[in-house]
Amino acid sequence: MSRKTVSYTFDTLPPLTEKQRRDLEALATQPDDTIDLTDIPELTEAQLAEMRLAAHYRPVKKQITARVDADVLAWLKSQGKGYQSRMNAILRREMLEQRQAQAKASRR
Repeated sequence: MSRKTVSYTFDTLPPLTEKQRRDLEALATQPDDTIDLTDIPELTEAQLAEMRLAAHYRPVKKQITARVDADVLAWLKSQGKGYQSRMNAILRREMLEQRQAQAKASRR
């Protein structure tokens, strides 16, 4: 039996049928704790440790004003161009480490 691969773009998707619309509405109102997840295997500690953000992931940036110790700012700027990106990377690394530690603690 031959199968034909069909490709769509967002603009060329066919409209949803009434049944599809009803099914989606029913799923949207379904409480999370009623969803059967038994067919999804748990991730191991090794798998979680290897996880990385997708290369194309770009978080939304938000402009802020923050007070930073003068010596910290001088050190960041002394590293070369891109001190704000470096500051963000340091903060993100700390955030991810704390999240990982909290996740491990909550699994115990």
